Amino acid sequence: MGLTLMSMKPSLGLNVSQNLVITPQLQQAIYLLQLSTLDLQQEIQQALEANPLLELEEHQEELQVATDPFDTATREAKKAEEQQEATPTEMNQWEEKNLPDELAVDTKWDDVYSHDYSPSSGGGASPEDYEDYARDTAATTLADHLLWQLNLNIHNSTDHLIGETLIDSINTEGYLRDDLDSITEGLQKQNSQLAELTTAEVHSVLKLIQRFDPPGIGARDLKECLALQLEQLAADTPYLNQAIKLVDQYLEVLAAKDYRFLMRRLKLSDEDELHEVISLIQQLNPRPGNSIESETSSYIIPDLLLSRTTSGWQVELNPDSQPKLRVQANYTDLINRADSTATKDYLKGHHRDAQWLIKSLQSRSETLLKVGSKIVERQQEFLEKGDEFMVPMVLADIADAIEMHESTVSRATTQKYMHTPRGIYELKYFFSSHVSTSEGGEASSTAIRAMLKKLIADEPPRKPLSDNKLANLLADNGIQIARRTVAKYREAMNIPPSSERKRLR
Repeated sequence: MGLTLMSMKPSLGLNVSQNLVITPQLQQAIYLLQLSTLDLQQEIQQALEANPLLELEEHQEELQVATDPFDTATREAKKAEEQQEATPTEMNQWEEKNLPDELAVDTKWDDVYSHDYSPSSGGGASPEDYEDYARDTAATTLADHLLWQLNLNIHNSTDHLIGETLIDSINTEGYLRDDLDSITEGLQKQNSQLAELTTAEVHSVLKLIQRFDPPGIGARDLKECLALQLEQLAADTPYLNQAIKLVDQYLEVLAAKDYRFLMRRLKLSDEDELHEVISLIQQLNPRPGNSIESETSSYIIPDLLLSRTTSGWQVELNPDSQPKLRVQANYTDLINRADSTATKDYLKGHHRDAQWLIKSLQSRSETLLKVGSKIVERQQEFLEKGDEFMVPMVLADIADAIEMHESTVSRATTQKYMHTPRGIYELKYFFSSHVSTSEGGEASSTAIRAMLKKLIADEPPRKPLSDNKLANLLADNGIQIARRTVAKYREAMNIPPSSERKRLR
């Protein structure tokens, strides 16, 4: 067997390929597009603090009167000169004529970068700068609400310490998490002066806390929670005694909906009286702590405003969510007055940064307006008639219509909201999957859920509709879905099964 040696000669060749080059400016444009309105406002505030050449248009006159911006720019330039050599950065090598009219934010997210875009931190506010603001604007928590009442009602140091420990053991729903024996033992170990503390003393302080607002707070189970709320009602409340007895002895029977048994035990003559008793219990709050915790509101600033005009639906950008930035008008004068090359380079760099940010914001607004307008164009029946007329739509439908990538549409619809005559909706709400109808058309899952909710709302109270019956009723309307699909939609809407929806009337 012979071995043949083949020589490999070096050769030159020309290959043509396409590579997506992601510049810092494009990263910034994509980063701003995905931000919610509140996050965008914080980002702009940081940019205003970091860049002395940026200003809000509505505050232009105030900024000109306040101080000479050249002083601020010069101070920051000299500071930068001391920290690093005065060599032009990659950004400074760009000439103003190279700024494109539009930013190409339409690209796949995976093509952009594997790490998060991090804006310039120079001069920006640190996370610590926002901590005090967050603490000042945060709503009162349940623990704060209870401690405030504790300070008003208890002045004895020992009882106050017991009260603080009990409040610390109350969860956000308002229930006491630990048993009294464990709390007593913990207090005994924590403080030598409480070595002789008894569970009865801890229970005495708990009884006081259970009279605090909201009613039912500090209960150890559902029965005690409801009983505490009933105790705080006026003595002449109709059917109060029967309600107290039902909660104390027959709460499990009520859950099983054995109404005849309840009528006999409570000595009620007819179902109308039992209905009044049950209605009184249903007015109580099984999670009293949530009434305080829910006060922490998340505010939504809509990005788009929808109105009905004589010519049809009109989509506009919300001016309150689209801050207008500009470069200071006396920028040229600042350059001419600069006393060193480093200062001029510093100012030119900030000028380019400001221009890129303004163009990125403009690109974001244009993309949102395109996406919102196309959504409204396809969902006019929903806007005019309601959820049952929602047209099935996916991201690809809008992406094809506006000639952008699906990932761009996804970023433009996440945490972006539209104010409509029917309410405020996240743009993603208008997208839903679909099922085929018997006529060959399509129905969106949103419309199907709305139809199910309507059928359940109109069902006989004594004989609720089963999932199988609901599927049959939908089939009569041309929508063929399986019983398990009905159950999935019903559970998604937090609607209990038919056995738990049975009521007297």
